[in-house]
Amino acid sequence: MNNPRKPLENHPCFNAGASARWGRVHLPVAPGCNIQCNFCNRLYDCVNESRPGVTGRVLTPAEALADLASLLKRRADIAVVGIAGPGDALCDAPRTLATLRAVHAHHPDLLICVSTNGLGLPGHADALADAGVTHVTVTVNAVDPLIGEHIYAAVTLDGRTYRGRDAAVLLLSRQEEGIAALKRRGLTIKINTVVLPGVNAGHIPAIAARAAAWGADTMNCMPLIPVRGTPFANLAPPTDADMARLRKLTVAHLPQIYHCRRCRADAAGLLCAGDGQSCARSG
Repeated sequence: MNNPRKPLENHPCFNAGASARWGRVHLPVAPGCNIQCNFCNRLYDCVNESRPGVTGRVLTPAEALADLASLLKRRADIAVVGIAGPGDALCDAPRTLATLRAVHAHHPDLLICVSTNGLGLPGHADALADAGVTHVTVTVNAVDPLIGEHIYAAVTLDGRTYRGRDAAVLLLSRQEEGIAALKRRGLTIKINTVVLPGVNAGHIPAIAARAAAWGADTMNCMPLIPVRGTPFANLAPPTDADMARLRKLTVAHLPQIYHCRRCRADAAGLLCAGDGQSCARSG
């Protein structure tokens, strides 16, 4: 492995210039989720879909480390190890942190990335940094609780479930607190935002402005993928022209990501190659 730890230069998801040369692998060790979004059905065991939250199987930390070692023997282009579900990485914090610590101990040259909704960040920001995490993606779909209450059906924290506006207020406050804690530790932060026409599409520039004030480094606006069996199953996704207009507005606040492939939770390889299966099966 010949990959010096360069926070932006070699991260294919944060830097389009790296995506043709450097690959990533997602280790699907975190099945639970502490939020119910109206565009997600949490059915993650589909081998025929390529979207966030989908995996062929959930791995234990030990299995993930073994699969990673096998992958690295076959590929010299893996720069980043990430945990992006299939649920939320910090809903299953012990599994996630155990995996991250093992990866960092065995492969200290690799960048380490985590994707989360941010609810668990305030209590785990230091642990993530101490485990070698260099990049964190936080999904922020609203910074106005009047909008957020239409996106989040439920938010569960410390055994209590919140709904409606209370859920949106709680999540927003935890995202702000958590991102601030990560920035104090020097981590690179990307904001993911799912664009939901008629729900938050007109609100995207406000999200970008607020996230920039929090210290976020870049933003990835992702068009909705309608999922059967969800409240937003019949919501029409934004067009390419819609997305171009939104990114033109938001780039004034945060640099935009244009090359996202909306990867599975078990994706491995180069983004440009469309590799999407688990590291145990990729080559």
